[in-house]
Amino acid sequence: MKDIYKNPILYYILVPVIVGLWPLLVWAMYLPAAEKSVEDQLAQDRKAETIMIDILTLDPGRRKFSDSNDVSTEFTYDNAVVKIAGECKIPPSKYKLSSGTLQTTRGQKSQSATVNLKQIDIVKFAEFLSMIQLRWANLQCNRVKLTKKQGLPDMWDVDIEFKYYY
Repeated sequence: MKDIYKNPILYYILVPVIVGLWPLLVWAMYLPAAEKSVEDQLAQDRKAETIMIDILTLDPGRRKFSDSNDVSTEFTYDNAVVKIAGECKIPPSKYKLSSGTLQTTRGQKSQSATVNLKQIDIVKFAEFLSMIQLRWANLQCNRVKLTKKQGLPDMWDVDIEFKYYY
């Protein structure tokens, strides 16, 4: 077996044949597979583009959350509630925020808060709740209490308990 490595035919004929076959193999097998992969990826990109355009036409407010310069480094209830209430056109006189202290349980940090919304219609409340939970994924709504205002159509007092996990 060691004699085959000493034979010059191996180096003068077999190696050039293998080197010559390599481009043919690439041209015959790997190039069509790469072209098919590119075509599949372009088709997926076109499908994704139409879905993204549909999302932007149905809900243009989602663009507000994609601004990378507006991302704060640390979550605070004050900033979150003020920002989302402003986007939902809820004046500061109609909400009150009470946040608790930072707690650590089994290595997991969390903080609770209560938001009280006064005399607000159900559409603004639903928009506020969905936007705040859409913006901060680690924010959980633990309890919602709706109290209908007597004599006023579609006016509610809302108490919301949140818990944010850091």
